[in-house]
Amino acid sequence: MAYRKTPAEARRLEAAREHLVVRATEVVAEAGWAQASVTAVADAAGIAAGSVYQHFSSKSALAVEVFRRAAQREVEVLAEVLAGDGDAAERLRRGVEVFTRRALENPGLAHALLAAPAEPAVGAERLAFRRRYRALFAAVIDEGITADLLPAQDPETTAAALTGAIGEVLVYPLTTSAAHDTDLLVARLTAVALRCAGAAP
Repeated sequence: MAYRKTPAEARRLEAAREHLVVRATEVVAEAGWAQASVTAVADAAGIAAGSVYQHFSSKSALAVEVFRRAAQREVEVLAEVLAGDGDAAERLRRGVEVFTRRALENPGLAHALLAAPAEPAVGAERLAFRRRYRALFAAVIDEGITADLLPAQDPETTAAALTGAIGEVLVYPLTTSAAHDTDLLVARLTAVALRCAGAAP
């Protein structure tokens, strides 16, 4: 008869896996993907490097899990804001503002999610999540067009341009130690977003 884990063992393994992912996320946020080796993550988690493979088949699998969890949280927050109160243009502005402020509050992790060099598996996840951001922006832009708040346009094209612009604008502030004015950056980026969608000033 095959061995089956007891509920207590399953809970212990799940807790250990969760602890590992949390520590791996911290390492990525602090040092980037390249420095988030299995050894570095294991050291941060207080376990032997070999123990990492009890939970993940490879470093790549662990990196993908770190990316998915962190990116999923950002998608959920953006979706909540874009579905909130106010007209479509206001929600678009607020969505860009919240996304930008969250990125600047955790620059290491935000850079890892948006632009830092990573192995192919993480790069594939990044593209998948960019499509999800784009879909969220496209939906609110389409709503604005229907309500005559935004001019006729292809929502997908505008959303793709907006998604790319946000990431590009944020790269420098996320990777430099130079002081920057967060409120000014937010104001400039939200203005760009509204112009991109054709919202009235």
